[in-house]
Amino acid sequence: MIQELSIVLSQMTQAVGDLAANADAMRSVRARHRDAGLILYPEFQLIGYPPEDLVLKPALAERAAKLLAELAAETADGGPAMLVGSVEREGDHLYNIVALLDGGEIVATRRKHELPNYGTFDEKRIFAPGPLPDVVEWRGVKLGLPICEDGWLPKVCRHLAAQGAELLISVNGSPYEIDKDDRRLSQVFASRVAETKLPLIFLNRIGGQDELVFDGCSFVLNDDGTTAHRLTDWEAEERVTRWTNAGDGRWVCEPGAIAEWEAHPADIYSAMIVSLRDYVERNRFPGVVLGLSGGIDSAICAAIAADALGPDKVWCVMLPSRFTSDESLDDAAGCAKMIGCQLDTIPIVPAVEAFDQMLAGSFADKDVDITEENVQSRIRGVTLMALSNKFGPMLLTTGNKSEMSVGYATIYGDMAGGYNPLKDAYKMTVFAIAKWRNENVPRLSRNRVTPVMPDNIVTKPPSAELRPDQKDEDSLPPYVDLDRMLHMLVEEEASVDDVVARYGFDRDAVARIERLLMLAEYKRRQAPPGVKLSTRNFGRDRRYPITHGFRTG
Repeated sequence: MIQELSIVLSQMTQAVGDLAANADAMRSVRARHRDAGLILYPEFQLIGYPPEDLVLKPALAERAAKLLAELAAETADGGPAMLVGSVEREGDHLYNIVALLDGGEIVATRRKHELPNYGTFDEKRIFAPGPLPDVVEWRGVKLGLPICEDGWLPKVCRHLAAQGAELLISVNGSPYEIDKDDRRLSQVFASRVAETKLPLIFLNRIGGQDELVFDGCSFVLNDDGTTAHRLTDWEAEERVTRWTNAGDGRWVCEPGAIAEWEAHPADIYSAMIVSLRDYVERNRFPGVVLGLSGGIDSAICAAIAADALGPDKVWCVMLPSRFTSDESLDDAAGCAKMIGCQLDTIPIVPAVEAFDQMLAGSFADKDVDITEENVQSRIRGVTLMALSNKFGPMLLTTGNKSEMSVGYATIYGDMAGGYNPLKDAYKMTVFAIAKWRNENVPRLSRNRVTPVMPDNIVTKPPSAELRPDQKDEDSLPPYVDLDRMLHMLVEEEASVDDVVARYGFDRDAVARIERLLMLAEYKRRQAPPGVKLSTRNFGRDRRYPITHGFRTG
């Protein structure tokens, strides 16, 4: 039996569906660590996670099997073994697997037993569950290989411990959520160590994939629960860990660097940077275009885009109407100058006048109302989409979660676009990240400037400026109260009475917000994707019917 072992944790990104690129990335890692014993890669590293229905194509599983065999054959060179996540087809069933490659062969495969089927996860729809996995004996070491959810629940790890496992290795595709980094370490996997009395490696991927973003935050726990290693958040890292056999099959990891993970709201901002960067670059857009109104939402979106892509790839457009204040024009110009991005101005007054003339006959004897406000928003959307179509940048949408919750967004207007960094950020979160960004340069930024917007943008009352002297809080509760209501109604699935009992709000006011929340579902179904930050983002986490009659108030 070997007495010492080196294991490399390769915390890396993935390209969903680009199997050849993923295989080459793993080869590169292996080439850099020729003296290691074993290299670990995140869950589904060969395919990319989550593959969704893409994995149902038989050709994908066939190509994965071919590439996995090629990777295995390459380990005949006497170099390190590799633990690779992939897919395996047997008859009509697909399995989420890890494969141990060593000595030119696939020496073992293990199938994921616990299939998550909540929130963003839908694995029972695609995969069949594997049996409770056996221990893998490799070079005299008994490895337990729980795949992601297998480690989040106690059954599989307890089974592996009973089988004589000496080390638990859990490869994961665990998306970012606020406070999830600490929950993974201090609650979930610390519990597995306490239950099994075994050391444990938690390895997670990084990078954006549509609405999900992965923060890494990998770690190693010794059997006494102490943390031997913590890898950085958000960035690729290849951490060499060294293990010693302390006797009786007890393996101990030598201590290494303990990375400091970002606190709020820096972590939220990093999630927005990473998700937008990967979405734009992997879908091969040359940059982004967005409407810059002089308000806080568009200002912070412009800042996020410049941090993600560089200011030279951010095109801001001011689209003033006759209701746009000089203050907003000045604030937008100041914001663009601070960020260092291009700003153009295209007044929408001629188009508004043209629509007024076009609709004059149909709207005769009708009072001016929200219809005319929405026409302005849709003119702006058409204008920005025209620029996107003509020149190629993706249109960035800038509505926050508070507005989207209650339908204060114009479908085919300010909701038009390809991606929304603020989709899962409540208004008070927007204020927090704007204030933070004005005082800090994000670690991942490609735009090393601060501040990024005039203070007036952060402090002035929010307004859509679609009618004279309009303010958001004319028709909504103050955002601090609205967000408390929405957090309970959305994140906690609370009733109107629950909200009233906790905060003492007027019951009719909360009932109205619940009603608006339900009525706006049809809009949200047509909204662009945006990064998931919470446990209940609109979309995959929260799947409400559009048509229903249930209310708690």
